Amino acid sequence: MSSKAAGKKRKDNNKKIIIAGIVIIIILLAVLVFLLLKGKEDEPKRNVVVNKDNVEKVTDEMINQKYVEPGYYNVEMPMEWHFKTGDAASEDAFVRNVEENTNDVYFDVFLADDESESILESPVIPRGSEMENIALDKPLKKGTHDCVMVYHLIDEEQNTLSTLRVGFKIVVEK
Repeated sequence: MSSKAAGKKRKDNNKKIIIAGIVIIIILLAVLVFLLLKGKEDEPKRNVVVNKDNVEKVTDEMINQKYVEPGYYNVEMPMEWHFKTGDAASEDAFVRNVEENTNDVYFDVFLADDESESILESPVIPRGSEMENIALDKPLKKGTHDCVMVYHLIDEEQNTLSTLRVGFKIVVEK
């Protein structure tokens, strides 16, 4: 092969590499623009007050809402529970499973420094329900105890789909 032919072949290869690089850059830019625009659509919206003027619009939006995938959970509980004694029911402890959640739940409570043995095991809490007047399964001594609550998000057959861990305090007064 002559040197002219070899030089021409190298130029052709270089052109192909440059064109391929440009195509890859264009694809990457298109993906980036797509992701940025998609992210703006997913921003959370504030709740809307429904009145007689907007009821049809709001109900149409609710009907056309995207399906929320099971496994997400909004925790509603105080971060400090008070008990008069270690074996009494608390007057301020509650756990609420709000209607907007996608799953029923149950939870187990452990002392933060020993998660081998639970001090409370809840029944299943259906969506829209709450557990109140909570008493510990295993009494605690007077003092402030760092605890961990492990929520189990369950399906219709009570199989655990996922878990959620929340740290909180239990205060025993006497």
